[in-house]
Amino acid sequence: MESKYLTIYNEISNKIENNKIQSGEKLSSENEMMKEYNVSRDTIRKALNLLESNGYIQKVKGKGSFVIDINKFDFPVSGLTSFKELSTKMGVESNTLVKELKLMKPDNFLMKQLNLSKNDDVWKVIRVREINNKKIILDKDFFNKKYVPLLTKDICKNSIYEYLENELGLKISFAKKEITVQQATEEDKSYLDFENYNMIVVVKNYIYLDDMSLFQYTESRHRPDRFKFVEFARRK
Repeated sequence: MESKYLTIYNEISNKIENNKIQSGEKLSSENEMMKEYNVSRDTIRKALNLLESNGYIQKVKGKGSFVIDINKFDFPVSGLTSFKELSTKMGVESNTLVKELKLMKPDNFLMKQLNLSKNDDVWKVIRVREINNKKIILDKDFFNKKYVPLLTKDICKNSIYEYLENELGLKISFAKKEITVQQATEEDKSYLDFENYNMIVVVKNYIYLDDMSLFQYTESRHRPDRFKFVEFARRK
């Protein structure tokens, strides 16, 4: 069962993302939230601390917690947002092309990335992302079959996360990410509208469920002129 503070965090963050709580608006006081959610002060403070850490609110001493303008952070590298969610939020014309979907045994590289044995099974998904009719992102996803027993091309074209959360009931929690710039491969150039670029931005994701299970490894390969790194950082 989800912790109470996470339930409160998710409810408030969803309201902020859907503009039900506006930028600059002051949140209810801790005492008011304690009564509203029927929880302890410690639970409310955990939820507020998480909202602050993830860039949703700013605490002002003696005044309360105020909502930050999240639209300034269109590409939150620290967040976990699906391509479908992001393109909808940004209001751009987008399309997903499923180039490959297969169930396979992991090679040595994948065994290391996903902590697998040679007897485990892995789903491999290769998708090309089009934005405004330009092929600019190559996504290479690998899912541990233990957690994702079935995938179809329709699921991969629409939204894998939507399927995992709504149909399978998985609780996707957090990701560790690595961002590098690499020499573009022939595969990159064959899948993407690459023009005259020789380099590519590679975002590696190690994605975990709420029970700390590592279930997905992803390489998202971006054309460099269309990649924008934006992060929310807070001084501790």
